[in-house]
Amino acid sequence: MAENPDQQSEGRQPRTALLVVDVQPTFCEGGALPVEGGNAVASRVADLLAGEHGYDLVVTTQDWHIDPGDHFSDQPDFVDTWPPHGVAGTAEAELHPALGAVADRIDAGVRKGMHAAAYSGFEGVDNDGRTLNDVLSAAGVHEVDVVGIAFDHCVRATAMDAAANGYATTVIDGLSASVAPETEAAARSQLAGAGIDVIASR
Repeated sequence: MAENPDQQSEGRQPRTALLVVDVQPTFCEGGALPVEGGNAVASRVADLLAGEHGYDLVVTTQDWHIDPGDHFSDQPDFVDTWPPHGVAGTAEAELHPALGAVADRIDAGVRKGMHAAAYSGFEGVDNDGRTLNDVLSAAGVHEVDVVGIAFDHCVRATAMDAAANGYATTVIDGLSASVAPETEAAARSQLAGAGIDVIASR
């Protein structure tokens, strides 16, 4: 991605964004598709947002399934098909209550997967129909940190698309949770292959 001319001429630091991926009750303990450590991730992300986090923009993503076709299955394989989760309009599909407590620190949000499987936040749109890339570009963002649930699925997919769209991309695994060690290892390999840093914390 080319630098903003104003940043070049004035020597400003690149604008940074935090992408908070699918931190929703549906993916946390007690939800329809729980990931171990999901509630703890929600609390840690909320604590970060409550402080002086240093990001220029904070954007959330949500699974918001209306009729996602064969993404839902009564006999899921947990690879391409899954039990119903993130159903639009339900409490489980809303942002985690821990994030609700710091809602004033969140600048934008996109929802994805209305009528198809959607793992990457870059497949989502906001209430005005803007894609995540539109939101980031409009804010002059050049660097993103990606956190959330699950590291080995939607966090990985969002980070991969961020890098593909030209953003300098980092995943913070201390603010993420994985479904399984095997898929986490595969995700780390894929992220490394794309030149995406994975760090424990900022």
